[in-house]
Amino acid sequence: MSGEVIEEFPRMKRLPEYVFVKVNKLKMQARHRGEDIIDLGMGNPDLPTPPHIVAKLKEAAGKGSNHRYSASRGITKLRVAIADWYKRRYDVDLDPETEAIATIGAKEGLSHLILATVEPGDVVLVPNPTYPIHSASVIIAGGQRVGIPLTPDRDFFADLENITELIMPRPTMLIISFPHNPTTMCVDLDFFRRIVEYAHKYKVFIIHDFAYADLVFDDYVAPSFLQVDGAKEVGVELFSLSKSYNMPGWRMGFVVGNRRLVHALQRIKSYLDYGVFQPIQIASIIALNGPYDCVQEIVATYRERRDALCRGLHNIKWMVEPPKGTMFVWARIPRKFRYLGSLLFTFLLIREAKVAVSPGAGFGEFGDEYVRFALVENVQRTNQAIRGFRRVMRMTPEEIERVAEELRPLLKS
Repeated sequence: MSGEVIEEFPRMKRLPEYVFVKVNKLKMQARHRGEDIIDLGMGNPDLPTPPHIVAKLKEAAGKGSNHRYSASRGITKLRVAIADWYKRRYDVDLDPETEAIATIGAKEGLSHLILATVEPGDVVLVPNPTYPIHSASVIIAGGQRVGIPLTPDRDFFADLENITELIMPRPTMLIISFPHNPTTMCVDLDFFRRIVEYAHKYKVFIIHDFAYADLVFDDYVAPSFLQVDGAKEVGVELFSLSKSYNMPGWRMGFVVGNRRLVHALQRIKSYLDYGVFQPIQIASIIALNGPYDCVQEIVATYRERRDALCRGLHNIKWMVEPPKGTMFVWARIPRKFRYLGSLLFTFLLIREAKVAVSPGAGFGEFGDEYVRFALVENVQRTNQAIRGFRRVMRMTPEEIERVAEELRPLLKS
């Protein structure tokens, strides 16, 4: 019956509260009342997949031979296309038989890789804040997640070394992702050289989530972790076609690099799935081997939205740093609202600005002074959101507290 409290199983009890559920609930309640809520919360690409990729899907789906079970590690031609893509883009050599595996999106690849390689009690290091599955996958596997602060006022490598030296048992793995979601932090190749040195020194595996490889701006080029000498000896890189090619619902990604890790993922996937629908794999070959101009057009759209959002925020004195990468803007909460925390502030934005964003606390406790905007609305809707934010920025302390008092019970619901 509706409203019934369901007792969680022990493994699920270990997972942190998914705060985005509360945001979605408030957003949907407002929409049911007829309110026009602009959703800048979830990073769900809104643009269509390029036509030549869709056309190939239709063609392949029309062939009955493609309707059978496929291969859990991806068909051979797809793995070859993955290796060729890396060679063209990053001059990285990959063996498509042993160093590349297709996945059902990056999320599935990461979570099953962690499940295959992390033993109960193993320590896995994860930046804080970070994309939720990076932390949750460790907890689901029974490992111990330890956060490394990823904030402007901290030295990431100093914290990484200190924590590695201090904790017992010693960490077995580090999960990273650059360009970074949610903070939009971008790094250079020297950063990855230091990561590889660290991994060799402490015998730690590296998992690099490279989902935003192509979503970069202002002449910044995101390096691949695998470009560093010795990287394949210590880690793998994940990529998803969701963002670069506007294929989020297609669920197509891959993992490349270290043979032992790729083999472990292949072994566990052989028990769990038969791979992505084969016409999707065939269309993905066309995406990877096809023209790059469609990706550039997608990036140009995100750049236009980024500029509109950041310009609008600056105009209302909400100062943010325009990101060099990802499809997000990571914004510190204006000072007079900061005491509310990111979740209550997000509730206030839905109520008063009619805009939904992601609370920083959903990505880790070090994100609680921030909110994340997803660049998933056109410029017109983005400007409408700015008008809503302007109303909020004009609120007096008394008005802020009055609304906050009305919203605080929702924190416990």
